[in-house]
Amino acid sequence: MEKRLRVYVDTSVFGGVFDREFSRASEEFFTLARIGKFILISSGIVEDELKESPQKVRSFFDSLSTFIETADLTPEAIKLQTGYIEAGIVSEKWLADAAHVAIATVSECSMIVSWNFKHLVNFKKVQLYNAVNILKGYSTLSIISPPEVIGYYEENEKEI
Repeated sequence: MEKRLRVYVDTSVFGGVFDREFSRASEEFFTLARIGKFILISSGIVEDELKESPQKVRSFFDSLSTFIETADLTPEAIKLQTGYIEAGIVSEKWLADAAHVAIATVSECSMIVSWNFKHLVNFKKVQLYNAVNILKGYSTLSIISPPEVIGYYEENEKEI
């Protein structure tokens, strides 16, 4: 049996379901999660951020609760988050973004899926996050948008 990937999803993808530009890909991403293509990981950080979201976004998140494994902001993750800030990858203003990466890393996720192109899905930032991960003894991870995940599974289905 093939090991399923652990995929961390940030707040932006839940909101993306209701955004004209991002809805199709966000919905397809969550369909893949529902059919068990990967293990969907989220966190208390996402839950906190969603408290500020419209009710329909919170309700959508709640509807996926049986498909989501929640990872915590542990002392280990906080230490890694601090490493990202100290490395200047993001400023303290963006602590939550650094927390998403730290939680996903410590929780042994293969990737983070996000629509945040400024602080997460950003070629330069991904390299920097992964450099800190390596220096601190962690694995690297991909930080990608929902269409990249969808494309990965579409390509693999064709090969079967």
